[in-house]
Amino acid sequence: MTIKEFFSFKTNKFFWVNMIAMIVVVVVMIFGVLKWLDIHTHHGETVAVPDVKGMTVDEAAKMFRNHGLVYVISDTKYVKDKAAGIILELKPGAGEKVKEGRTVYLTVNTLDVPLRAIPDVADNSSLRQAQAKLLNAGFKLNQVQLVNGEKDWVYGVKYQGRQLAAGEKIPVGSSLTLMVGNGSGDTSEEDSADVSVDTDQPVTSESSSTQDDSWF
Repeated sequence: MTIKEFFSFKTNKFFWVNMIAMIVVVVVMIFGVLKWLDIHTHHGETVAVPDVKGMTVDEAAKMFRNHGLVYVISDTKYVKDKAAGIILELKPGAGEKVKEGRTVYLTVNTLDVPLRAIPDVADNSSLRQAQAKLLNAGFKLNQVQLVNGEKDWVYGVKYQGRQLAAGEKIPVGSSLTLMVGNGSGDTSEEDSADVSVDTDQPVTSESSSTQDDSWF
């Protein structure tokens, strides 16, 4: 093959047509792949996480669906002054920009009131000490029930009319009644009386007062 024959393809129009066609096909394929990636990953598209705090899970689910987001209940807490089943926290937070299809993790107020053990206050605490322990444990207190015993001494704890044992578990926030001594069991010491002897009166013996009648 001569050098002239080797470079003869430059004048062959079929060669150039095929070359151009191959370039077009490669460009179209690259463009198609990039377009598919954009659609699949939602490149550059973001949505704001809706503020669903205080809503029920059912209410929040509709908002997440409208924004193209999904949710998962990842944790539960108990907040006594909040309604059961409402959303307390979400992550990512409300207003944050995320891609469609992102998972939002929710913390929900538990439907079941947690149980808590009764502190050991019966027969070893004063009224003030028992009140402080029970309130700190998350319980409420009714008016005290007076019983015979030392004043302001706690003799028992009642829940719904039943006396509880230390360590027994009842729902947090329950109202309890303390059984408190009314003072009738106090032991008061009697004052000792001093006995005084009247020294002005002479003490006479029976023998000295006896007179011998024989002298008369």
